[in-house]
Amino acid sequence: MMIQIIAAVIATVGFSVLFGVPSKYYPYCGVIGGAGWLVYLLTLEHFSTAGASLAATMVVIFLSRLAAVRKKCPVTIFLIAGIFPLVPGAGVYWTAYYIVTDQLWLAAEIGYTAVKVAVAIVLGIVFIFELPQGLFVRLAGNK
Repeated sequence: MMIQIIAAVIATVGFSVLFGVPSKYYPYCGVIGGAGWLVYLLTLEHFSTAGASLAATMVVIFLSRLAAVRKKCPVTIFLIAGIFPLVPGAGVYWTAYYIVTDQLWLAAEIGYTAVKVAVAIVLGIVFIFELPQGLFVRLAGNK
């Protein structure tokens, strides 16, 4: 489990470099991506992939908003980089692969799971963005 979390941190920082995030925010992006993956792994034992993705996304967005208030910068810097480990890219890849190889039952199964995860990510973002900005200002200690 620890290796996966470290890999998520490194991958998140790597994506931050590609995304053009200023280098002073790399540690925050890495911690946020690693925290999201940790929550995903812990909740995956008790919930479906979509449920675990929802919980992890909510943590990533919450921490992203907190970091954005604390560092006085746009939340997208942390949100896009931090959500990277949770995006169902492999599910989309395998769906296309199974379609091309005419294994339509597997394509439907994997594709449906990928869509559920994508919807869970969107819902997690919406739920946390509905929280008032003042909450994050108070939690970050900015007044």
